[in-house]
Amino acid sequence: MTGKGPRKAVDGGHAPARLLQGREFHESARSLITLAQSESYNPAVTLMVTAAIAYSDAITAKARGIVNQHDHQGAPRLLREVLGNRLPDKQEKFFRKLLGRKDEVNYGARSTTLEEAQRLLAELDDFAAWAEGHV
Repeated sequence: MTGKGPRKAVDGGHAPARLLQGREFHESARSLITLAQSESYNPAVTLMVTAAIAYSDAITAKARGIVNQHDHQGAPRLLREVLGNRLPDKQEKFFRKLLGRKDEVNYGARSTTLEEAQRLLAELDDFAAWAEGHV
């Protein structure tokens, strides 16, 4: 598997466990946004990124018994490798966009507005519904 990015073999229980984690991170992000009591919604976006990674791991674990490891930017590549044309371009584009926000929301000075967070959450809802159909 050289040249394909870091990955790890996982057992059969990994997919349902990661799916559950994805749902939990997703709902935690939704709670922060629903409360609408923050000046910055970076923590909610961090949870959304983590949820999307967990959903992706659940799919690749179920389909091939492998997950992406360490290099989160490589997760969409592994998802494409595993699903091929069954990965809609819309979902891949969203996943890449969300992962692109990871460093910004964790280490940057820019704050995510409530409106931005709400838009991302709606897109994550769509991504999650799609992912649930593949696990």
